[in-house]
Amino acid sequence: MKLQVIIGSTRPGRQSDKLARWVSTHAADIEGVEVELVDLVDYPLALFDEAISPQYNPNRSPSAAAKKWLDKLSEADAYVLVTPEYNRSTSGVLKNALDYVDFQMKDKPVGIVAHGSSGGGQAVGHLRAIVTGVLAVTIPQAVYFAHRVSEVVSEKGEITEELAQKPGGPKSALDGMLASLKWYSDALQSARD
Repeated sequence: MKLQVIIGSTRPGRQSDKLARWVSTHAADIEGVEVELVDLVDYPLALFDEAISPQYNPNRSPSAAAKKWLDKLSEADAYVLVTPEYNRSTSGVLKNALDYVDFQMKDKPVGIVAHGSSGGGQAVGHLRAIVTGVLAVTIPQAVYFAHRVSEVVSEKGEITEELAQKPGGPKSALDGMLASLKWYSDALQSARD
């Protein structure tokens, strides 16, 4: 499984990059998983302004920046979107990046890791709806990271030992989500073949 872990924030001082590194490290430990960290900072997309919805435009000619982003997405079999919760939703930059998608994520599974004061619950809910709009499959499990990322996750993406060992904590939620993502990826890959 080729997994892309997508950092869903580009703001200075963001924390999503730390969580994305945490996810990537643990995903890389799963047999048969090749992980790539994808940072939206490297894909500076203008606000989506194409005249026709990408899925309905047979003559689509995306900008060079959009094509770079879409080509990158095409390389993966599965995704984990790591998002902050801003104003009770996902980040605008992640939503905008997903608005460019036509069929690159079709029939591929998506896991969600969110963080914020309520564990990013509303961001997860909104992303579940958005992901179906790009024809991807959102898996049932998600990681709701309710802890202050700046206090419990290092720059390298390591959570504190106390939090890692907490029964029912974020580590066990991540393990469950990644196992489910692998299962869905294998099943959907077989169906696509």
